[in-house]
Amino acid sequence: MGSLASDNKAESGPDLGTIKDVAVIGAGISGVVSAAHLLRDGFNVTVFERTGVVGGVWDYEPQPDRDPPFPNVRPPAPNWEEVEREGLSSDEVALIHGPPNPCYAGLKNNIPTPIMRSSLLQWPEGSEDLVDQKVVHQYIKDIAHIHNVYDKINFNTRVESVSKPEGDKKWTIVTSTFARTKSGHTLTKKTSKFDAVVVASGHYHVPFVPDVPGLSTWKERFPGRVTHSKQYRTPVPFSNQTILIIGAGVSALDIAKETSQLGAKIIQSRRESKFDKLVSRLPEGVDRVAMVAEFIPDVVDDGASPQHLEPGQAIPGRVVLEDGKVIEGIDHVVIATGYITSYPFLGDLEQPLTAWEDADEKVLITSDGYTTHNLHKDIFYIPDPTLAFIGVSHLVSTFSLFDFQAQVAAKVFAGQAQLPPKSIMKEEHRERKARFQPGDRFHSMYAEEDAYIDKVLNWVNGDLTKAGVDPLPGMDGVWKSNYKLFQQRLTGS
Repeated sequence: MGSLASDNKAESGPDLGTIKDVAVIGAGISGVVSAAHLLRDGFNVTVFERTGVVGGVWDYEPQPDRDPPFPNVRPPAPNWEEVEREGLSSDEVALIHGPPNPCYAGLKNNIPTPIMRSSLLQWPEGSEDLVDQKVVHQYIKDIAHIHNVYDKINFNTRVESVSKPEGDKKWTIVTSTFARTKSGHTLTKKTSKFDAVVVASGHYHVPFVPDVPGLSTWKERFPGRVTHSKQYRTPVPFSNQTILIIGAGVSALDIAKETSQLGAKIIQSRRESKFDKLVSRLPEGVDRVAMVAEFIPDVVDDGASPQHLEPGQAIPGRVVLEDGKVIEGIDHVVIATGYITSYPFLGDLEQPLTAWEDADEKVLITSDGYTTHNLHKDIFYIPDPTLAFIGVSHLVSTFSLFDFQAQVAAKVFAGQAQLPPKSIMKEEHRERKARFQPGDRFHSMYAEEDAYIDKVLNWVNGDLTKAGVDPLPGMDGVWKSNYKLFQQRLTGS
């Protein structure tokens, strides 16, 4: 891409100006590696983390998040004032201000450690391919300690607004910090200015709950029996129950495996998809059925909502599937249909009522709640590349790829690698959208991220060489050989 910019004599790449102060939103793996690489390149870095710990989705808290709305199908409008409602306890305010992540006690990585690692730190000697949540969490914390990221983090601080007023050269960030006191708590607002912003807040915050007829009625009447997978913590409450799991992703697989070991009978409802690759890893006895078409309670209107069910009593109702099959005797419904990508702090750049196909050249999020529009290489916001995103790409080696993207962002912010002209970035984005097919996932790099890395590396290192700067090493031989094996398992080749 560097050669495209240099060959275009009429237009050069965007001038990002002199960047010194950079804000990083989030202290999960994406935020920690972003901060570390920016610090290594000499930037002043401030990290905002709405919880009290480093680690993001790998931080286990027994307390789950609150229930999402049923249904919940598009990015929600922010409600920053909710924490100021009268009568809320400090614990309630803390839960709203910095909601727990979806980590469950038995969570393990599903990407082998040899290809899920930061360039900043090797896994401990002898680490297995799959390790539990505590090991992964400690790995992220170790990176933050070793690379002096902890000193830069504002904990219990949520970002409520990121904007760049017309004519302003800096981004304005408004934050709210929660702190407990002897008499209760305080909420402190602050406004700060930055030359650049890295959004590394992840996409496992807002649960997606499909609008299936009757589902909201079941949730209203039997609230403890119908939950989203974000609320799942341990399999114990599901012992010897019949569980209907809706979805075919990693969470659905893990919940099926953990609960079946405690005698649960699993019915998995899902749609046919080319991304449904986990069937071979399901425990024996799982009944895979068609997608749910309707939830029907036994009593249409009895005036009792919610209803109390005795332990061992199944939900009084039936589920009709899209193929016409009817299921009864369900004890618990788990909605494991994933999450909505949302950046509520970005104001008008998030347009939850705009259809995917109607996205203009400025919007970032539309009603589909998945695609982050107008990004170059899934990193740089094309209208203003001083706004960057790390961790948008899906079905990737996560830690490894996000670490690589963070290195690229640092080099571009340092002026050592040059972005192409905006016209070229826009055209590349339009062409990518034109290739997009229904059923695809726009940010998926399924078994193809090595090609993405090579292309980006060629662009960046071409510019770094011209600038007399050491090139980025990219992925080492261990990663490449292990990724090739992983790629073969994914594709069956």
